[in-house]
Amino acid sequence: MTWERFLRLASGARTGLVAALLVVAVVLASPPRLAVAVDNGVARTPPMGWDDWNSVGCNVNETLIQQEANAIAANGMAALGYRYVVVDDCWFNPARDAAGNLQGNPSRFPSGMKALGDFLHGKGLMFGIYEVPTQFAAWGVDYLKYDWCSSSGTISDQVAAFGRMRDALASTGRPIVLSINPNSFHAITGPSRNWGDVANQWRTTEDITTSWDTGHVNSFPMGVRNIVAVDSTLAAYAAPGRFNDPDMLEVGNGGMTDTEMRTHFSMWAMMAAPLIAGNDLRGASAATLAILTNSGLVAVDQDALGMQGVQILDDGTRRVLAKRLANGDVAVALFNSGSSTTTVSTTAAAVGKAGSSFSLHDLWTNAVTTTGGTISAGVAAHGTVVYRVSGGTTSSGSSFASAASSRCLDDPMSATTNGTQPIIWDCSGAANQRWAAGGGTIRVLGKCLDAPIGANPGAKVQLWDCNGGSNQQWTINTDGTVRGVASGLCLDVTGNATANGTLIDLWTCGNAANQRWARL
Repeated sequence: MTWERFLRLASGARTGLVAALLVVAVVLASPPRLAVAVDNGVARTPPMGWDDWNSVGCNVNETLIQQEANAIAANGMAALGYRYVVVDDCWFNPARDAAGNLQGNPSRFPSGMKALGDFLHGKGLMFGIYEVPTQFAAWGVDYLKYDWCSSSGTISDQVAAFGRMRDALASTGRPIVLSINPNSFHAITGPSRNWGDVANQWRTTEDITTSWDTGHVNSFPMGVRNIVAVDSTLAAYAAPGRFNDPDMLEVGNGGMTDTEMRTHFSMWAMMAAPLIAGNDLRGASAATLAILTNSGLVAVDQDALGMQGVQILDDGTRRVLAKRLANGDVAVALFNSGSSTTTVSTTAAAVGKAGSSFSLHDLWTNAVTTTGGTISAGVAAHGTVVYRVSGGTTSSGSSFASAASSRCLDDPMSATTNGTQPIIWDCSGAANQRWAAGGGTIRVLGKCLDAPIGANPGAKVQLWDCNGGSNQQWTINTDGTVRGVASGLCLDVTGNATANGTLIDLWTCGNAANQRWARL
């Protein structure tokens, strides 16, 4: 739903956190009750399902929802995990009932929302709706979509308000996925913090449209290429129970080629995004369903580790993302945003694999090839090749990839001299880029990452003999920052530069991309 559209619907009558959306969540089975950041036990993997807005907008009604629910159960999508059916906007009656409760629009939902829930429950499914939390629970809510639609408000204001909804939902005792949009027409705040303390998923950009590239950095509307540029740098935020949400899928809605649609689906899966289809499933083509039901990519998206793919290459045209999987495999996306076919390459070592022989399973063609280490493909314009890489072993330690440059934290020339200052360099997976984090220390080649005693902003970070001092203790935060225990300062790529060889220093902690690191 666009903010421009929201403003027309709201007519200025609502501000702040606006509950103008019904979210009907249909699931085939209850997810397990496990602890997560918001302690609600849901969304251990990115939610999957369908939302009506992209295909029908306000033309939503009871019959449509029933037909779409039937389609998702019959076309193979439900069996793959598409569980949530989301009724986005225009479902509600502006006049409340005699008890003051929100109710469905009688012309759109003549049987009432409870009856719709009964229909879904009768099919062995689950149902949800927006309003006062106790009403959610009474109606069997499983998923709430909640937006910030104010013309003002700081991030702190939003955190407080979303937190109140989180707590209200928790008080019902019912597990409910909380999906928020902290972006508004006054500020695009979604990528500015890890919202996993208040929600299960959060929008990171303005609304998507049926386009490859609108030319927008983060303003309405966004094309697939534009969204990938934002969301691919936020891997540090994602974990089971909390996921970046780059918006609903436009697969099957036209406006893009089949190659672009496949890239759209590939990159959402690699970014551990909620896979919420937005097309009319009742008449979906075989080509559309083939994309939405690509079981190999669904498995990558739904992997139990809940990790988002880490971007280890971005040269303006080519991107490489690597996503570690629970069984030791690594999914690797080779993305070409250019206008002609180009070769996109990486190595098994760079994506965290050790060994001399690996299998590459192409998740679109299902072809399987072997390699001694090179991972490469000629990728069509606007295309993406995704390999599932198996074989070998998982490399020890972790690479730390900078969100600003997609280059890795590097011990220059594998030096072991005290005082050596780390740099960023093209990710290679070599030993001088594999950092062992444990016991509060971060170590490479037998040396500890060290903040000089009494360090001030701008001081260099360095390698030093490990001595157990607090100046060698580090906290790796969920927003991707790495904070020194003694100094209180964060690892920072000097001057926000992105070139090979840029030095790493210590600086006042913020949330700029040059202080965010994703581990692979």
